[in-house]
Amino acid sequence: MRHNLDAVGIGEAEWRDRWEAARWLLSADGESGKRFGNETIRVSPDGEVTIKLPTPLTRLANAAHGRYALVSRLRFSHRGGEWVERVQTNRAVAYRIHYDVQRGRWYLTASWQIPPTPALPLATALGGGVIGVDMNADHLAAWRLDTHGNPTGNPRRFPYDLTGSTPHRDAQVRHALTRLLRWAQTQGVRAIAVEDLDFTADKTREKHGAKRRFRQLVSGMPTGRLRSRLTSMASAFGITVVAVDPAYTSRWGAEHWQQPLRSKARKTTRHDAAAVAIGRRAQGHPIRRRTAPPPQHRIDGAGHRTVQAGPGTLGREETRRRVPGPRTRSVPPGRGPKAGDQRPQNRSGHAAECESANGLESDSASRNGSSTLGASETLSPII
Repeated sequence: MRHNLDAVGIGEAEWRDRWEAARWLLSADGESGKRFGNETIRVSPDGEVTIKLPTPLTRLANAAHGRYALVSRLRFSHRGGEWVERVQTNRAVAYRIHYDVQRGRWYLTASWQIPPTPALPLATALGGGVIGVDMNADHLAAWRLDTHGNPTGNPRRFPYDLTGSTPHRDAQVRHALTRLLRWAQTQGVRAIAVEDLDFTADKTREKHGAKRRFRQLVSGMPTGRLRSRLTSMASAFGITVVAVDPAYTSRWGAEHWQQPLRSKARKTTRHDAAAVAIGRRAQGHPIRRRTAPPPQHRIDGAGHRTVQAGPGTLGREETRRRVPGPRTRSVPPGRGPKAGDQRPQNRSGHAAECESANGLESDSASRNGSSTLGASETLSPII
């Protein structure tokens, strides 16, 4: 360019400025674990820039510990939220300070590497339990569940304030998610279950009618922001995020878990119970609790210990259908849901009278001199 100034269309003085500006730069690679991710060029979340001066230039320092603080504050318009997340968690960020001759401005560029997140199988992620998280308009309700779907310990709540400016709201969301992920690390859990909420089409007047307060509440919930921030921040902590179906989690959680988990020292809210329901659904367990056995001397002594369906049973989350027929033991012969099969009752002589495929029925009938009868006619109920 120096030998072709006419072709470029610039003068020698302008070329000299560009040549010097190309050498007016300062760059420093970041290091994870250092304060704000870089020890040489340190940039705080509020935009303050300080530079660590070498030993011969420490006399020029205007800040503590031999650092030089710039008067101007900076801000990042592009991916500013991701930069703040890395700075607050002390992850490595590389900076480069350079001068733009054409605009006459100094610029600071931040860069970092995002390593690929390894995809863990769901069974491996849920091996140490799961933390169910219920997202609300002003807080996150979380509860840890063991591998069997039972809540352990006490519920945790991470509040945030969504009033004020946009940077304040973003900072509140990041602070709440950071505390949630750090608590998950201390608990040794590698999976967090959240609801797959999407209110883009569910906050209209046609959906909720005249419920203005409810529409305002739904519109104020930062579901998209929380989900995107939680996904990016959880990958850095090595935690898997499991999205579950949000259908009836709050209703069934309050119905089956709120009252049993309440005690004198702990007041369980509806949101805490919803967190338990979300965690159980992520693990593949039904939300309903085990039904207590009936009292003694009612049905077969103690009755069945549980009526809980297995994880692979279809329709386990649906309402139980009513079994037709009478509910008492005083049933006439040939009536009831299992009138033709009395084998579960384990009565004497039942196997010899019901095994018609082997010819036992005909042999028994010939010895008694009578015709073959059905199982419902041969066996009469025991009163």
